[in-house]
Amino acid sequence: MISDILAFGSGALVGFVLGLIGGGGSVLAVPLLVYVVGVKSPHIAIGTSAIAVALSALFNLVQHARARNVKWQCASVFAIAGVAGAFLGSSIGKAFDGQKLLLLFGIVMIVIAVFMATKKGTMGSPNVKLTSASAQRLLPRLSSYGFGVGTLSGFFGIGGGFLVVPGIMAATDMPMLAAVGSSLVSVTAFGLTTAANYAVSGLIDWALAAVFIGGGVAGGFFGRRAAERLSGEKQKLRLVFAAIVASVGVYVAVRGAMTIAGT
Repeated sequence: MISDILAFGSGALVGFVLGLIGGGGSVLAVPLLVYVVGVKSPHIAIGTSAIAVALSALFNLVQHARARNVKWQCASVFAIAGVAGAFLGSSIGKAFDGQKLLLLFGIVMIVIAVFMATKKGTMGSPNVKLTSASAQRLLPRLSSYGFGVGTLSGFFGIGGGFLVVPGIMAATDMPMLAAVGSSLVSVTAFGLTTAANYAVSGLIDWALAAVFIGGGVAGGFFGRRAAERLSGEKQKLRLVFAAIVASVGVYVAVRGAMTIAGT
């Protein structure tokens, strides 16, 4: 019962952050499952968070699609290339020592925090499209960026939206809003690929995932409401959250290093 409350609360926190600042919150899922909910196996935490993040991204994708914020051709190529990377990354991750994986995860969280703190908006080109005329330029870029981001996403069991958004923007120069909407195609696909790979090995706690997702839906609702009220403070909120992610990253990395060292 207590674990269910902790799982629901952890999911709500992740959902709230995603709704509030539009990305980065899913990176907290694995540390919350391990250190708050008490999941003993890092691999089960990764597999469980992957399905939770994927379904959360799918819910948000529907909302962005209705608002016409998704450039489907570009998003699809990026996602297809990324799925291959996510399968490779998750296969390597399953075979990797759990505590070493947490150590690397902590380091990645610190890198994410730095990226979030220094990220700046850009206008981009709203008319970018994948056509026969632009394919020669866009296809190689979308495929290479997609594969690389998918590999990292699968290895660490994270949604990777914080990587997908700049990856798609770098490949196509589309505006931020379109990149956010389009990124959710990849986040959904990467999460489902990683979850399927972990599920085959029995590394998903389905009951826990259901509770975590329920909390994420509730948290996302309140996060979006808060975002509407604090629309002018998003950069400040992003900096505060980046500091939190960095702090958690240091904690995860230190705990992982101490466990490996046997102290």
